[in-house]
Amino acid sequence: MFPGGQPNMQQLLKQAQKMQEELGKAQKELAETKVSGSAGGGLVEATVTGAGELVALTIAPAAVDPEDTETLADLVLAAVRDATAAAQKLQAERMGPLTQGLGGGIPGLPF
Repeated sequence: MFPGGQPNMQQLLKQAQKMQEELGKAQKELAETKVSGSAGGGLVEATVTGAGELVALTIAPAAVDPEDTETLADLVLAAVRDATAAAQKLQAERMGPLTQGLGGGIPGLPF
């Protein structure tokens, strides 16, 4: 029960609409924000959006050894993981406060 009786449905709907608008705004900001990760002392750099989409990958010529493509693959994987971790941290920082009152998150959001 709610203290003082029934909740005001209009007020609840306004609060829900405001929260939905804030979540939408935060998701848009995340999609537009870019974060980077690197590996091999900067030989490989990956850039992802705050939503986790890989948008750029830079490989320094010094990282390319035709005789050792496995190391290059490992560096790419490490850089992408580093960038993705930074995006997840950004998501938690931006979306966490908006979703705390919703039982630990919203289905479909990546956190």
